Amino acid sequence: MYVDNMLVRSLYLSDHVKNLGEAFAPLQKFKGKLNPEKCTFKVASSKFLQYLVTQKEIEANPSQLSRRLEMKSPATIKEV
Repeated sequence: MYVDNMLVRSLYLSDHVKNLGEAFAPLQKFKGKLNPEKCTFKVASSKFLQYLVTQKEIEANPSQLSRRLEMKSPATIKEV
C-alpha cells in the first residue's frame, strides 16, 4: 500500500487521538508504513498540497490563487 499525502485534522483536540487512530487503522491492517522524516505532528498551520491548513479552516493557498488569476485566457482554439 502506498499513500503519498495524508492529513488528519480535528476540530477539537480531545477528538484528535481518536481521529488519528481511524486514519492509521487501514495502514496497520494492510501493513502500510509511514516515512518518519516526512511526518509532522501538532502543526498550527501549514501548506498542504495546494491548500493552506490552519486551526480554523482549510482554504486555497493564496500563492496558488494569484498564479491562476494572473494566467492569460486562451485566445485560440489550439490554446484551449
